[in-house]
Amino acid sequence: MSKADRSHVALYVPALVGLGFLVLPVVGLLAKTPWRELPALLAAGDSWTALRLSLETATLATGVSLVLGVPLAWLLARTRVPARRLVRALVTVPLVLPPVVAGIALLLVLGRQGLVGGWLDREFGVTLPFTTPGVVVAESFVALPYLVVSVESALRLADPQLEEAAATCGANQWQIFRWVTLPIVAPGVAAGAALAWARALGEFGATITFAGNFPGTTQTMPLAVYLQLEQDPQAAIALSLVLLVVSIAVLAALRDRWWTGVR
Repeated sequence: MSKADRSHVALYVPALVGLGFLVLPVVGLLAKTPWRELPALLAAGDSWTALRLSLETATLATGVSLVLGVPLAWLLARTRVPARRLVRALVTVPLVLPPVVAGIALLLVLGRQGLVGGWLDREFGVTLPFTTPGVVVAESFVALPYLVVSVESALRLADPQLEEAAATCGANQWQIFRWVTLPIVAPGVAAGAALAWARALGEFGATITFAGNFPGTTQTMPLAVYLQLEQDPQAAIALSLVLLVVSIAVLAALRDRWWTGVR
């Protein structure tokens, strides 16, 4: 065996181990799924209600992330905002913050006695914790950084000369952003939205801490899986399979936009 072949083996072995580490849990889930009892397990309880709530809240959270995250990414990538490094670090904090801590932080700010939540409750009668909008808030908090990081990376890779050419032709900042910048970074936006949606769909810690686990109101699929794991492990496996199928379907639908140029 040549030296080059040995170096390839040194890369193949950990690569295959890593592949197995990622794939085997999915294989184990499929192998342990009670296929015969699957329809009955999925029909029982509030499974479909939890799935519907998960899809709705994850989609709304992704919408919030798009509305707030794309301008924020543009601010970080295209302007000389003061203390930009500090701002970027603060934006990415939810990526490394334990989800339960994120939920507690949201309670301290948006709870009825929180810094902002108390004012919302007194002035407008708006209460977010332990409500469906509270689920959207928790999911948006943990999902937003994924979109910001993805879009900012796409903006930094985009050629700024196209924007400069549009400005030379008389386009204002909004027109440049709408007709030049957004089409250029569209694949990055799609990738960020997919990541944000998947993160929101799978969120557990911040949701259960800030919004609770009330069937039909705040019980999303991850919370339902956790509850069933203690009461009926077979039902938990069935619900986990549903989440797996939904996630794979989303990735397959976005493949052409997400992995453009990847073969």
